[in-house]
Amino acid sequence: MHGARIVWTANGDFAKGQYSRAHEWPFDGGTVVPASSSPSVVPLPFSDAAAVDPEEAFVASLSSCHMLWFLDLARRAGFVAERYEDHAHGVMERKEGRLSITRVTLRPRVIWRVAPDRDREAALHHAAHEECFIANSVRTEIAIELEGETA
Repeated sequence: MHGARIVWTANGDFAKGQYSRAHEWPFDGGTVVPASSSPSVVPLPFSDAAAVDPEEAFVASLSSCHMLWFLDLARRAGFVAERYEDHAHGVMERKEGRLSITRVTLRPRVIWRVAPDRDREAALHHAAHEECFIANSVRTEIAIELEGETA
């Protein structure tokens, strides 16, 4: 079982909708993440631009899950990664009358000590996508663009 604790305390005029959406995500290991609605959804000062919003967290969760699977699969295949960085991007749009994140594009860049060829690296990304628990849990289209490629 996986859980989350979300803590919000009233600050402002709740009845008029003029209240802060800032809240916290305290995790069991002691990390507390400041969270809020996105300023693109709820304007400042009722959101916190410095905090993580749910949409960013969704994109980060997909990217993180993909990376963890990718690194494990690469290790098992005998390759040695030294650094992995992803500049993932999510697109929110109306679908079936509702706003949703309809597409997430992962843009991983890996620095290797022992590297696969380009085709094998692409195959490892495909396998990681197939294994990712988060990707398997959502309807969002997920694309992977390796350096030098565009979808």
